Amino acid sequence: MSYIEFFGVLTGLAATWLSAKARISSWPMGIVNVTLSFILYYQVQLYPDMLLQVFFFITNVIGWWRWSHPAAAEADAKRELKVSYMNGRQRLFTVFTTVAGTLLLGNFAARLHHWFPRLFPVPSAYPFVDSFIMVLSILATYYMIQKKIECWIIWLLIDLVAAVLYYVKGIKFYSLEYFVFSGIVAFGLLHWIKEYRSYGSPTTNDRR
Repeated sequence: MSYIEFFGVLTGLAATWLSAKARISSWPMGIVNVTLSFILYYQVQLYPDMLLQVFFFITNVIGWWRWSHPAAAEADAKRELKVSYMNGRQRLFTVFTTVAGTLLLGNFAARLHHWFPRLFPVPSAYPFVDSFIMVLSILATYYMIQKKIECWIIWLLIDLVAAVLYYVKGIKFYSLEYFVFSGIVAFGLLHWIKEYRSYGSPTTNDRR
């Protein structure tokens, strides 16, 4: 286990726990985590996961702003973004995007070592599984930025698949981290549902 893997795990756990508690500080902690993860995934040839960290870096900045600067109708008592549920259209979009994105990105990742042999000298490991994680992670991150409760269900699926993949690839401390993430995710789901119920009667804004 390298220092990058060790501190990547610690910062990842901290960021996830803070997110489960709906704390804005989860976003700057996430920025540190994705920087370390970018380096680690390059070292073990998980290229879609590596490229995903660039997306995460940008969305951590966006999420930090979004949670702390909600519109008046979206603000809770602390003047932070309220949690809410996804609507039917968003759920259908999630299923379609997951299937299509995994197929397209998986085929792309499987050919990276042919197209860019100097940059990617070793073929991508498990390109379709890795791409499935990447596509769902993008969707889950988007819905987390919007504080949609279902983002935690998506994260749970990601964590279980990732834990197995990273164990197979030999980065076992990261694998253990993702099993731990599953417990934190379950807590986050329950905590956000509880917070949603604390608002009282749902408004039309809650399912937009």
